[in-house]
Order: sequence, then C-alpha cells, then structure tokens
Amino acid sequence: MFDVPGPRFRRRVFWVSVVSGLVLVGLVALGLRQFAAGGQLEPVRWRPYLTWPVWRYLLGGLWSTVVAACATGVLAMAGGLLLALRPNRFTRGYAEVMRTVPVLLLVYVMLFVLPSFGMNLPLFWKLVVPLALSHAASYAVIFRAGVSAVDPGQREAGLSLGMPDGVVTRFVVLPQAVRHMTPLLVTQAVSLLKDTSLGYVVSYTELLFNGRVLANYNGLLIQTFIVVAFVYLVVNLALSRLAHRLEAARARTAR
Repeated sequence: MFDVPGPRFRRRVFWVSVVSGLVLVGLVALGLRQFAAGGQLEPVRWRPYLTWPVWRYLLGGLWSTVVAACATGVLAMAGGLLLALRPNRFTRGYAEVMRTVPVLLLVYVMLFVLPSFGMNLPLFWKLVVPLALSHAASYAVIFRAGVSAVDPGQREAGLSLGMPDGVVTRFVVLPQAVRHMTPLLVTQAVSLLKDTSLGYVVSYTELLFNGRVLANYNGLLIQTFIVVAFVYLVVNLALSRLAHRLEAARARTAR
C-alpha cells in the first residue's frame, strides 16, 4: 500500500519530531511559569487532592463514566453489527449521516426536543442513547472492515457444506473477523469514553460533571480540571496501550 520510507524521509521525520517535541516542552514550561506567577502552583492549592474524600468523589464520577461507556458500547456494538450485516440503502445512509452529525447535537435533541413529544428519559439514558446512536455508525464501519478481512473462501466452504448463510456468518466469519476487529474496537472505546464527558450537559454525574461541582465548591478551578484531565489521560492511555498489545498479538499470530 505504501513504499518503505527512505533515509532522507526518516531524517526529515526525526527532525520534525525533535522540533515538535521542543515546541511542546516550551509551551509546557511557559504554562508552568504562568501558573507559578499566578500562585497556582502553591502547595496549599494542591493539598486537597492528596485527601481520600476528594478522590472518592472523583472516582465515583469515574465509575459513572465507565458504566455509561459500557452501556453505550454494548448498544453501539449491537447496532453497528446489525448495520454491518444488513447492508442496504438505509443502513449505509444511516452510517454516513450519523458519522457527520455532532454528538452534542444528538444530546440536545434528547434533552430538549423529545420531552416536548412526551419522551422524557432518565438522565442516564439521555446520555447513553445519543452516544449509542452516533457510535453505532463507527462500529458498523469497523465490523464491515473485519468481515471483509476474512478470506472469502471461508464463507464459500461453509456454504458448500450446506450451512445456511446466517449460520456461516455467525459461526465461521464473525469469530475470525473478531481477531481483526479487536484492536479497533478498543481504540473506538477510547473515543466513546471521552464522549461520555458530554454527560455534564444532561447533569449526569460522570467524571467531568463531578469535577465541575468540586471546582465550584473549593474554588480551585485550574487544579481540579488538571486532576480530571490526568484521570482521563491515565484511563485512555491504558486503553490505547491495550489496543497496541492486541494489535501486536494479532500480528504475531498472523505470521
């Protein structure tokens, strides 16, 4: 699909990476200097985040985030699988439209439009349903790619044995496609987890919402959101690391 990078291109990439890293370090140093000048790095401002009650409150929000992400993932994967296995104009059109519509717009529809028609869901589902509708389109693309990566001969072999097409798909094609899809599914989970931060719009008590409440309570806005960002960073890096490990394991198995 592409040529192996030559020495000149590798040197160019190296120097671009070095310059980008220096610029990033400079921006971080400048930010720390500004924080120090404003007294934001004083130990007294960070001391509350060394106490268990504060972390218990934030971890409670993280747990709500994980629950919402898991519920969204289950619904989105089920919807994505249905869209991928039933290719027609409607499913293709749905996938294309939902991949272009902002998730926040769907949340606003769930929050303001549907209640006017008598459909007022609990806060949890006002977040989960629009996220699932949006991410189902992305999962559909992943499932299609996974199924397409399976050797067509596998399906033909199953059909030649007299197995119905649905049985071949369920017991022959999908199990093999899962090996190709797993790293992408984990990567998509990172995006899904970040989108749960829209829960503050519907007042769902996820991590970002709890961070906003905590910042309003203790007046430590910058410190609180840096800690919240750090929690998101740790969780998403762990998921990304898992995706890389799964991809490496799949590559070793394919050899």
